[in-house]
Amino acid sequence: MVILIGNQKGGAGKSTLTLLLANYLTAAHKRKVTVLDMDYQQSVAAKYEKAKILDNDPPYEVIAVDLTHFPMMLEVLTRNPGETVLIDLPGKMDDDGLIPVILSGDVILCPFNYDEFSVDSTLLFAMVAGKINNRAPIVFVPNRIKATVRYDTRKEVDKVLAKFGRVTPGITDRIDFQRVDTLHTPAIVLPAILPLLDLIYATHFKKEEIT
Repeated sequence: MVILIGNQKGGAGKSTLTLLLANYLTAAHKRKVTVLDMDYQQSVAAKYEKAKILDNDPPYEVIAVDLTHFPMMLEVLTRNPGETVLIDLPGKMDDDGLIPVILSGDVILCPFNYDEFSVDSTLLFAMVAGKINNRAPIVFVPNRIKATVRYDTRKEVDKVLAKFGRVTPGITDRIDFQRVDTLHTPAIVLPAILPLLDLIYATHFKKEEIT
């Protein structure tokens, strides 16, 4: 199974969501996970290398992958039917090398923020990804929701996004998410994230197990 995590807007939370999902799948469901870091900043790969320096045994592998090497990498990884591949996509959609990557996805997760620029970028990402791969459901994840801020346009934004995919409950903004790494998710953030991850798992992974 291949899960894409993407958005054209930097700072939407792609890499953090990738880590949260990878930690959840390996810890809670004992899934075999490999993360392909295609983001230009490669923050997931950097955290992984830092963890290896500390002589910790990683629960999954993170590989920094260039777009040109993706087809062969995917072929090797998907030979194992039990493999879950999470792909942290680049922040831009202007490279034709992304087409086979997007085509490979079974599910597309799109974290976003409720601000005008983020919503516009999210819509553009959804339209492009949906045209390339119309079989993969798109799941929009509202991220960094501030409890003290009124989101007057939230219902309208959710209504527009629902035309392209499913909008999940949001993730609250909290400083503790900066402590998420490739070894663990801090217990203090679990109440905020587990309902969302359980929903994603029940909707997409259990369906795969049944089939």
